[in-house]
Amino acid sequence: MIMAKATGPTYNVPFKRRRRGLTNYKKRVALVKSGKPRMVVRKTGKHVIVQFVEFSNEGDKTLASANSKELEAHKWVVQNNLPTAYLTGILAANKAKKAKVNEFVLDIGLKTATKNALPFAAAKGAVDAGLKTSLNPELIDESRVKGEHIAAYAESLKGKPDYDKRFSRYIKAGIAPEKLAEKFNEVKQALLKSS
Repeated sequence: MIMAKATGPTYNVPFKRRRRGLTNYKKRVALVKSGKPRMVVRKTGKHVIVQFVEFSNEGDKTLASANSKELEAHKWVVQNNLPTAYLTGILAANKAKKAKVNEFVLDIGLKTATKNALPFAAAKGAVDAGLKTSLNPELIDESRVKGEHIAAYAESLKGKPDYDKRFSRYIKAGIAPEKLAEKFNEVKQALLKSS
């Protein structure tokens, strides 16, 4: 991002992370002032990462962290989609409870807050695992969290050439994509029992 060069005796150079579009300090200060740990949700090309982070003067301290790759132990096909984010939220919440976290604020970074966004699915997972936050239930649709939209799409493609290509990871793992919601419930119950 290229910014126009400003001049003059009253011009203040913004912090480097703000200039590069990496941190919105106004939002960050509001989250830190809450005094609660932040649930930081980030998405990579293949995984969802959920961390519970606490502010300290020496630097942020990570209290608990979960990567969606850990869901492979529960026979879940890891994608960076809503069901995976939800399950990773449960996994992170289980670890956070062991670190004495019982309440959090959601930190979505520079992402725009939109309905059914991935961070809200992860936060719903954490809430369902027993943590508290002020999450509006209208921000996330339960059927999308379960992967019913993915299952419906798979059903519509069944028998077409794109089916094997689009759902190759599920098929390779022995999971019928049309039955994704059933597999989701199975993994969810296993994670909730382990908390």
